[in-house]
Amino acid sequence: MAVVVVLVLVAVGSVLFHLLSPWWWTPIASNWNYIDNTLIITFWITGVVFVAVVLFMAYCVLRFRHRPGNRAAYEPENRKLEGWLAGGTTLGVAAMLTPGLFVWHQFVTVPDGAAEVEVVGQQWLWSFRLPGADGKLGTSETRDITPENSLGLNRNDAAALDDVVIEGGELHLEVGKPVKILLRSVDVLHDFYVPEFRAKMDMVPGMVTYFWLTPTRTGTFEVLCAELCGTGHPQMRGTVVVDSAADYQAWLSQQTTFSQLQAKAGTKETAQAVNAAPAQ
Repeated sequence: MAVVVVLVLVAVGSVLFHLLSPWWWTPIASNWNYIDNTLIITFWITGVVFVAVVLFMAYCVLRFRHRPGNRAAYEPENRKLEGWLAGGTTLGVAAMLTPGLFVWHQFVTVPDGAAEVEVVGQQWLWSFRLPGADGKLGTSETRDITPENSLGLNRNDAAALDDVVIEGGELHLEVGKPVKILLRSVDVLHDFYVPEFRAKMDMVPGMVTYFWLTPTRTGTFEVLCAELCGTGHPQMRGTVVVDSAADYQAWLSQQTTFSQLQAKAGTKETAQAVNAAPAQ
């Protein structure tokens, strides 16, 4: 009887814990309500099945408990029960998978006219790149990475020269505008994750991955690395600021392009060479 009580308490306690828990998602700040809805559907389906299984176990322990003088009847096959279990399991799995398939289709289908932003991860820093006046990102190559060119942009590509480069700073996005986030890693696996955006994707060395979103409210949000990228993983933090259209343009006008960064680096190298030259 004690086992029956424990099983019932586990089922009831689990339901109460999830319904009364103070831990829940942060308020959403993107268009991905579909992801929240899919998680809620999965939660209720798995929750109902969990409670049903635990309570059924409690019933079986109580109903078929040992009694002096009784013997169990061995019936290894019950086609009716097996049919119900197979049918119910099939419906449950289909109900959980179907919403996810619709969400995934939306997740990989970037809307026309979405702006592009590149996020580059490296231990343990986030860097960002935005298209310049030409409206497109230039090419890049890992082998071109140097202390003066941390993102490995192609100096011979005219489209890269006006790209806006933000090394270790804040990424600003415009509210209400869809944006395609291009993800690149220069060392190990990373994962660009803003909890309020819901959407995220792994950053794999040697390839460019992506996801898209539309920011739906202004604010400042923390960027986390959702991949175990090394000993400094918990400290790999960043910031995304969602601005109004006017504030975004004001911020963008203050940023530095790749060609400007290269010019500053060249001036610095020249000054260092002059200082290092022996006096005549």
